[in-house]
Amino acid sequence: MEEFVGKLWHNWVTKAAAGHYPEAAVKLLEVEKTAGILFRAFGGDPGLKVAAATAATHGARRKWLERLAGSGEKVAQARRDAQTLRLPPEIAAFPEKALNRDLYLWLAALAANDVAPELPWFLRNQRASRAALARYPGLRPRYERLVSAHLAERIEPAKLQPDEAAQEDAIRQALRDPATVASLPPLNTKKSRPPQPVLLWLIAAEESVAGSIADPGDNLPPEGSGSTEAEKEAHKAEQVEAPDNKAPVLAMFRAESLPTWAEYVRVNRAYDDDEDPNAKNAARDLDQLSLTRDAETAVSRVKFDLDLPSAAEDDTPIGPGLALPEWDYRKGLLLPRHCQLRPMIARDAGHAELPAALAATAKKLRGQFAALAPQRHWLKAQPDGSELDVDACVRNHADRASGHTPETGGYLAQARCERDLACLLLADLSMSTDAWISDSHRIVDVIRDSLLLFSEALSATGDRFGIYGFSSLRRQNIRFHLLKDFNGKYDAAARARILAIKPGFYTRMGAAIRQSASILYEQSAGRRLLLIITDGKPNDLDLYDSRYGIEDTRMAVYEARRLGLMPFCVTIDREAGSYLPYLFGPAGFCVIRKPEELPRRLPLLYAQLTRN
Repeated sequence: MEEFVGKLWHNWVTKAAAGHYPEAAVKLLEVEKTAGILFRAFGGDPGLKVAAATAATHGARRKWLERLAGSGEKVAQARRDAQTLRLPPEIAAFPEKALNRDLYLWLAALAANDVAPELPWFLRNQRASRAALARYPGLRPRYERLVSAHLAERIEPAKLQPDEAAQEDAIRQALRDPATVASLPPLNTKKSRPPQPVLLWLIAAEESVAGSIADPGDNLPPEGSGSTEAEKEAHKAEQVEAPDNKAPVLAMFRAESLPTWAEYVRVNRAYDDDEDPNAKNAARDLDQLSLTRDAETAVSRVKFDLDLPSAAEDDTPIGPGLALPEWDYRKGLLLPRHCQLRPMIARDAGHAELPAALAATAKKLRGQFAALAPQRHWLKAQPDGSELDVDACVRNHADRASGHTPETGGYLAQARCERDLACLLLADLSMSTDAWISDSHRIVDVIRDSLLLFSEALSATGDRFGIYGFSSLRRQNIRFHLLKDFNGKYDAAARARILAIKPGFYTRMGAAIRQSASILYEQSAGRRLLLIITDGKPNDLDLYDSRYGIEDTRMAVYEARRLGLMPFCVTIDREAGSYLPYLFGPAGFCVIRKPEELPRRLPLLYAQLTRN
């Protein structure tokens, strides 16, 4: 009974405190996709991802009912940084659901016009608000309704201390008429509180040390995916020094507490280095995460060596290597000679026949693709040829009889129609391809079968094609494997090189695309297709494992299109919908949900892409 009455009291006093209306709440999950589209349509950075914001203690004064109910102490406010637009996971600030939804859309428009991050918080939001209202006048009625509703929920200036009241008056004036208040009055006493949160504005993004903490937005689900992961709040994070645990710890125990043989029970006992299955739930309950870099390995029982193989076991380098540029989106600059690409070819691969397991499928594909091979056909009304064109001769005789001069020839001639196209297939050979997708196949096995069947199919059409693979270990070691070049034939030696592929290291995709585009550009063909197979997004051990790699890959794709090439990506990554549209465009990629179908679908996809 006591618990029941306490619950009723809590619900009543929380509702009476105002500022929170659960029955009119709108979740970010409901408007995430709409807010993202609106943000980009209003000119926002297309590389930013929409995600949930952090609820933080604001320290401002609260109404006495809020203090009594213990509510309103924390609030999640919108902010944006270099990689993410963070919006509140839920908005229930107004009694009308439409107003709560409009607040999401207004914050997206405000963030799209937030182009002066160097300004103080007070001036920055005013300028962004004024720019949004000037560029999109249709937002003004919604904005004015939001301002009126928000001001009604704030504490009146008359109930605040003089210096706090001055700040509140300035904020109210800035909301009603943005960009008319030059500065926020200072607080005069130590007991003064900061202003109440302004829900219609963005807060300043916290600065972080570059490269020190992994961006939490890297593993976010796709926008509008409907995943419950999107409802989680991000954590406020700080980087701290690793604790010094070298001091000895003395533990007192009684020998009698040790189990005897009779008391021994065979159970699965965890090791100290085992992952805690409840760690995710524990982290979710924390308000702030403290992260540190420790020089020691997290799991001492398993050591992972990513050093390059010895020269005797490694593939053979072709030439001294190539220096390639890389796009730094932060500087807006193409860094010259920033990467080192090493062309390589399999050592002592020998010769090999097509695996027996693929023979039946290859025969079927060759029969299907033989129909695409160039065929001879008759050209009519030619000035010279091996046979007479009866129709043209009759038409010419009629023209002469009517007093006209014949304008066409009277012969039939045979001509061969050529498929004027070239295709370069670039395969991702990173370490993630070593993952198993079934009891008998890894991703790299599926890619290997795909390359073999693709080659068999294109050999039947006579189309010119080249096949390369890549992986990377930082920017100075990008491995570019030659499997079949445009000048070489698809023979037993090429099959052996394809069968010799193995998982490499990481996925520095931008440099590999640039080199592939350079090779493909040299081919004299009317249509040139750059086909990329991958199982994940760009990554490497350095800054490339962030938005840096996404932006560099996007720029490499853009450069390939400027050369007149047609880049197209085929992926088995189910989460690719969150980043591939930004890299290749909405029609520039294909997601294959079942990896085992890749060998069969890749040749058919090529036929669709090259269909006239």
